[in-house]
Amino acid sequence: MGNCRTSPTNNTIGFCLLPSELIERILLCLALPEIIRFKLVSKTVASIISHQDFVRQYNLRLSSTTWLFLFKKRCHRYSLLDGFAERSDRWFRIPISNLLKPFIFPGEDLFFLTAGGNIFLFASNSHQAVITVNLVTNTVRKIPPTPLGPRGTCSWRRSGMKLLPGPIGSEHFRFLFAELVENRPVVFEYDSETDKWQSMVAKEDDAGSLRVSERVGDHIFLSVMHGANESSVIAIKSPNNTPVILRPRFDGRTGEDRQLTVGFSWGKSIDRLHVCGDGYMMIAKSDGVDGANTRVRMLKDIEMLGLGLNGRNWEMISKLPGKLMEQIKKPYGVMMGCLEGINGTINAVLMSNLEGLWDIIWLRYDIVGRQWTWVPLPDCRMKGLNMAGIAFSSGLTLP
Repeated sequence: MGNCRTSPTNNTIGFCLLPSELIERILLCLALPEIIRFKLVSKTVASIISHQDFVRQYNLRLSSTTWLFLFKKRCHRYSLLDGFAERSDRWFRIPISNLLKPFIFPGEDLFFLTAGGNIFLFASNSHQAVITVNLVTNTVRKIPPTPLGPRGTCSWRRSGMKLLPGPIGSEHFRFLFAELVENRPVVFEYDSETDKWQSMVAKEDDAGSLRVSERVGDHIFLSVMHGANESSVIAIKSPNNTPVILRPRFDGRTGEDRQLTVGFSWGKSIDRLHVCGDGYMMIAKSDGVDGANTRVRMLKDIEMLGLGLNGRNWEMISKLPGKLMEQIKKPYGVMMGCLEGINGTINAVLMSNLEGLWDIIWLRYDIVGRQWTWVPLPDCRMKGLNMAGIAFSSGLTLP
């Protein structure tokens, strides 16, 4: 990871001459890509990083750090994966192309699906397969086809899938996604330990057994579909519980809310962008910049919603304060987003494009503290590149 330099310089030589205790304290403050790069500095530094005590201490301190990953490409065989940590001040370049090169053939088209821990999933459009990448161990492999058969990049919905990494130090993971099959909501789960898929049909929650307080526990929420008045969300209590289908409605919505899109907006007359994930929904509202040009729109309001007590309606959690809204709003032509709720915090990102210029907005909402935070991002250097996937992740750890 990162731009690795193996040739010694005055700075690296001087760093290696520091007391080992000081080197360790400095390393504990670095992001994982920087740690990986420092392993190439010298055998002394590599031995410190590889020591069991350092690995344990580093993982305890930084495994909960939230990352935003952006996959971008210029052509089929030129792709870049950049990552930004919540406590960082710059993007980290992750050389994914070299790892994926043996799996990429002429004309191959990859899309970044999701991430969790050290595991990253990519969808291949040409081969209609899913490729897993472990960025720390540098291992890459294809997983077996889903029970639904081969799937191209357009078949995957970000809010309808979830990657669950195994314990720290483990390369195992579970990957779940939800789909309607013959009008029945079905969950498909892949387990890397068995290298097999299984499927489960979701049952109706007629008794209203699910409670909103359980959202912060061991439930997984997968979005199935969303409409102007109602959504379909599958809740799964891990492990191995029967999935339950919830149908939350939008109470009190009027006709003005019917012009909506889910996950991606081309502007035009669309004034509601719904971004879903983990049992939450962010609604980004916008207006046309002027009456004659409806292709350019301006953000005017952002709301955060969550499932109600029995999962039968969406309830308002909070609205982005007007002062913060004024700081982030910009005109856009195209906009998409992703959302993750974890450990009492909702992370949401809106990525927009206007006449070839890209912009990213990262917002955080602390559920307990009821506080919004805007995470400023440096330039993502997207000029001349296409966006091919964006996702939040946490749990990056040393092996």
